[in-house]
Formats: sequence, C-alpha cells, structure tokens
Amino acid sequence: MSRRAGPILGSVAAWLALGGAAAAQPAESQRPERIGGHPNINGVWQAVNTANWNIEGQAAEAIEDWWRLGALFAVPAGQSVVEGGALPYLPEALEERARNRAGWPEADPETNCYRTGIPRQNYLPYPFEIVQGDGDILFLYEFATSNRVVNMGEPISPDDVLVDQYLGWANGRWDGDTLVVDVFGQQPSWLDRAGNFHRGTVTERFTPMGENHLRYEATVDDPSTFSRPWTLSMPLYRRIEPNAAIFEYKCVEFAEPLLYGDLLKEPIQ
Repeated sequence: MSRRAGPILGSVAAWLALGGAAAAQPAESQRPERIGGHPNINGVWQAVNTANWNIEGQAAEAIEDWWRLGALFAVPAGQSVVEGGALPYLPEALEERARNRAGWPEADPETNCYRTGIPRQNYLPYPFEIVQGDGDILFLYEFATSNRVVNMGEPISPDDVLVDQYLGWANGRWDGDTLVVDVFGQQPSWLDRAGNFHRGTVTERFTPMGENHLRYEATVDDPSTFSRPWTLSMPLYRRIEPNAAIFEYKCVEFAEPLLYGDLLKEPIQ
C-alpha cells in the first residue's frame, strides 16, 4: 500500500461509519451532554456575520458592475473577525491580494463552486453539520455538498500525504473541552470575497459556550504570505429549529456556464 493510500482509505472508512451514525442521531431532548468524556458538539451550526465578504471588516458599498441588482448584491457593512483588526501581509502578498480583488467575482473559488478551504468553509453563509461519535469526527457542508473527516486517531504525518486537498488533511485532539484541529496539505485558498488568501497551515479550535454556541478560532501560519501567524475568531450558532438539517447545494451546474461557456457550440457572451 502506498504512503498516500492509508490515510485516504482510512478517511473513506470513517466517512462511511459516521454516515450511519448521522442517521441515528438522537432527538434534541435526548442529546447526551458528553460523548466519551468530551463535550457533545453534534448538530447543525452556522456563522452569522459578514466574514465571507471581508474578514478584515468593511463599510457598506455598491458593486458598480452589478448596479441592476440594487441592494440585492451590495456589500454589507461588517466588523473584522481578525485579532488586531488587520492581516499582517508581506508586501508582495498585498500585491497578490490586489490582483485577486481585481479578478473578483470570477476568480473567487466560491463563484466557481470550488470548496473554499479552511477556515472559510466554516463561515460561508450556509449551515454545516458536525457528526461526532467515539472515533473520527465528520464535518458535512451544505455548500458544494462537501465534507471532511477529522482524524482523531494516530496523527497523519504530512510526509504520508502526496496530494493536497481543497479542505486539507485534518488531525484532531481534545484540549480539555476544546476540539483542536490541525489542518495541513491544503490547496491555496481565498479567505473571503475581498481576495484575502493564504497557502499555509491552520489550527482550529472549537470551544463550547453553552448548549447552542461554539467559539470558533482559526490560527493561520503562512510565512510565505504573512509576517507572523494570526488568528480569527467568531461564535458559531446551533440551528435549533425542529428537524434542523443541511441540504444539498450542488452548485457545479450553476458554475458551468461561467467556467466552460466559451466551449459551447453557442458560446455564452
């Protein structure tokens, strides 16, 4: 078996096992407080902020090229979720961000229905589900109908991974009541619609703040882009309506005219 096959097959097995667990989740009134001595963070969660527009915060503004949509597609005002307010970019990385902004929206992975990477996948304006059992933990995302497995067993070594993934590879552990997830082997990804980006490793922390709230923190370490590691943080809210669930948002077909329109017999103008 190749070095890569072990982690891949393990992730598939964990996904299949947890898929059965997802179908057997107890009703909200029967939810145990802890699983295997750790907080029970099963549920459907969602960020409620404007971080997907700009993690550094922004004033409300119109998007000139989309003026026909009026207020339907204007940028809302929002505050920074970055500790310290601004990202510590290196000078050449700021130039890359400027190119990203100039190419938006077509250049944004979200526009093209690509998995948007970690941490952004957790604060897109769509819910996601955490499925926690006695072993690995599964994250199911509504956007692009995607998922990732957090390995809670023997850590996967970066040396055993030969292929980067959109959502990276993830090793998890408990630090008291906080789930800590180390993400590596991730393709370069945008952090928001403002063109902020990274190509480094991410350490996530999910800490319960009562029954229906999690504190989410993500520390990005990317010496090629930033002068130092930095952290963003925000609350995540449990969806508590009856029968809360995520649904399929298979957006690939919506992005195909944008990606391949010039290949059609009658190209889209």
